[in-house]
Amino acid sequence: MAVKAILLDLDGTLLASDKTISPANYAALKRAAAMGVYIVPATGRFYDAMPKAVRDLPFVRYVVTVNGAQIYDTREKRVLHEEELEPEEALQILSYFQTLPAICDCYVDGWGYMGRADYERIEEFASVPYVVRMLKDLRTPVDDLAAFIRGRKVQKVMCFFNDMERRALELERVSARFPNMAVSSSIINNIEVNAQKATKGGALRNLCAVLGIDPAETMAFGDGSNDLDMICTAGIGVAMGNAYPGLKEAADFVTLDCDADGVAYAVEQFVLA
Repeated sequence: MAVKAILLDLDGTLLASDKTISPANYAALKRAAAMGVYIVPATGRFYDAMPKAVRDLPFVRYVVTVNGAQIYDTREKRVLHEEELEPEEALQILSYFQTLPAICDCYVDGWGYMGRADYERIEEFASVPYVVRMLKDLRTPVDDLAAFIRGRKVQKVMCFFNDMERRALELERVSARFPNMAVSSSIINNIEVNAQKATKGGALRNLCAVLGIDPAETMAFGDGSNDLDMICTAGIGVAMGNAYPGLKEAADFVTLDCDADGVAYAVEQFVLA
């Protein structure tokens, strides 16, 4: 069955370690788009947090953001579908996160917000300069995060750890504590909670309904746990060579890593051959 849409996680997948799109990946996707294949970034980030190089891709119209909480049409500049946490749900999650040795933030209306005290501690929880800069540039500090989100729908609530053993333990606890939420992780030291239906796999199905194609006619790439259901939903699920073991086990194909043009390699195998 021919591939009609390719969904791509960004960090650790389409983007190399230096957060650029390699010439080989660009060329392969451009060729696929010229064949009529939809090229769809699918990220845990909100739209404005995506690198400019991704937002400027001339062959991209549809974008899945915030782990599937929103599908956005960049041409018509409108939201096609969204799945958000109700205010009380977000407050319950945040209340638990604030008991942990972690810093917390959330996404509301396509932007990040963080309590001012946590904002001032970002360097303690994000030792990589790129992540420090991203968190500082893409978060607005507020005096009281709980008070800020009260009465507002929330796209995602997150926390970041500097103790990886505690983070691993809490990932299990959070999943058990909030069984009706979508709990995942996009980077090694965080936990992310979305509305139950806000997953990349759910967004894949919703986008297919909009486009009038079968999910079996899609190909999806990822490397993290927030990509798992997307990989399992797509007709061809591709795990990056740098993906976590569980994703590789679930995938139909394991490609090269993000610094070795893994996206181009698989697209050439399954779409351009």
